[in-house]
Amino acid sequence: MTNSKAILFFLTFYIVGSTTNVIAQQTNAIKIQSTAVPFMLISPDARSGGMGNLSLGMSAEANDLFGNTAKLPYLKEPSGFLINYTPWLKDLGLTDVYLASAGYYKKVGQNSSFNSSLRFFSLGNIQFSDVNGTPTTEQKPSEFSYDFGFSTLVTDKLSVGITLRYIHSKLVTGSFIGNSVDYRAGNTVSGDISVFYKQHEDLSGLHAGLLLSNLGGKISYTNETKNKYFIPANIGVGLGYLSKIDFENSIEFGVDVNRLMVPASPDEADPNYAELKDHYFSQSVISSWFNSFSNKYGMPLGESLKMSAGAEYNYTNRFYLRAGYFIDNNKNLGNMQYFTVGTSFQYQNSKFNISYLVPSGGGITKNPLSNTLRFGSIFYF
Repeated sequence: MTNSKAILFFLTFYIVGSTTNVIAQQTNAIKIQSTAVPFMLISPDARSGGMGNLSLGMSAEANDLFGNTAKLPYLKEPSGFLINYTPWLKDLGLTDVYLASAGYYKKVGQNSSFNSSLRFFSLGNIQFSDVNGTPTTEQKPSEFSYDFGFSTLVTDKLSVGITLRYIHSKLVTGSFIGNSVDYRAGNTVSGDISVFYKQHEDLSGLHAGLLLSNLGGKISYTNETKNKYFIPANIGVGLGYLSKIDFENSIEFGVDVNRLMVPASPDEADPNYAELKDHYFSQSVISSWFNSFSNKYGMPLGESLKMSAGAEYNYTNRFYLRAGYFIDNNKNLGNMQYFTVGTSFQYQNSKFNISYLVPSGGGITKNPLSNTLRFGSIFYF
């Protein structure tokens, strides 16, 4: 793999939550939550992208089928199809790395809804080479997930959603000279559980959301099945407040807090590395969720939270303006922070969304996600 491509390839995972156990110039043991398929943590839609990835407790929109599906029964339109596209790490000069998604929902009566969605993450073309730098082969790593879910009202103010998911991750396949390991695509299944509460029937006032996502099995990429990797199980809670200024204008504010339910990866600098590594790979998935909150195997609470805050202005349900702020408290991953803005407009039965991640930092501290654009369209039936 050429040096520039290799760095960008692994940087993609570093940015969205996965990392290796060693960081340059780091000599002390550190704690980092490392997972497979970190693309599942990327918000695929432009509405939440315009509000710093805020979504869990905000008023319902069709793109909620990628997150808190418990909100879908509150949609006015009986069915809808949507597509989203995000060029990823474009500010680093990459043109073949992107996240694309599509989804469909169908309401059943007034109280229930079915939904299905597909996410596809392309990591571009990777050129591999031998120890002498001679090119050997090219591969195009990619990942995708397919969801199917159902959501329904429990009471007039409370709804729940359940989603089942299949995940396929093809990073490297085949064997390499001097290496007996046979690399292959990884596969696993997972599920989401979501809850949504609203204070008033018209969604004005306070509303709240809860999402337990990616609750599923481990994943392996080689014929050596002893060491399998966790997927990004996550718990998120959100609050939203919608104020209707008058018949035509409203504004909504919200905040989300997310935390990975994955134990910290063992660090070779830790004096108890052998014990921690054995425990890390041998623990069950359910045990890992609880261990992620422990002092010994998990992350400190203050360093494991990701927070989003934002607002959305709505004019006659036809024109929207959005702004948001995102912060990741993990100091070992650079305390990532950024602002986002977005807008959308609806024409007849079609809605078009776009969001923009405002550049921040400079030089080696520049946010590699700067200038990220997300595009999305919703077609109601």
